[in-house]
Amino acid sequence: MATITASLGAGTAISIQARQFTWQGDEPPAAGGTDTGPTPYELLLGGLAACITVTLRLYANHKGIALDGVDVTLTFDRVHADDCVDCDERADGWIERIQSDVTIRGSFDDAQRKRLAQVAQRCPVHKTLANGVHFVDSVDFS
Repeated sequence: MATITASLGAGTAISIQARQFTWQGDEPPAAGGTDTGPTPYELLLGGLAACITVTLRLYANHKGIALDGVDVTLTFDRVHADDCVDCDERADGWIERIQSDVTIRGSFDDAQRKRLAQVAQRCPVHKTLANGVHFVDSVDFS
């Protein structure tokens, strides 16, 4: 189980805490923020990138595969449904899309390449985002 807390500061600046770690989030000036930290979508993508890289490292370690490194670039955008040629479902309006570019460095045979490519798409956060998540919301006032 993972738990974080976030507290709104001045403007759109956010202080976020998980266990003993604290970091900042914000919006850029064009969105009314002060740019003191990544945006919420950048934080989301950062979590996904971390999950992909760690999952590949743990898999390679478990299988005894020499992994020299992993680089992940993720891009979030909204595209019109008519422009999404690689989407499984057709929808009206806009589709939220994450484009993933993963580079895995090392010397691998064909079977290892195939399996590492599959593992890159199967980290827990990737699965959660791809399959959706059930929200249980509570809003309190004080």
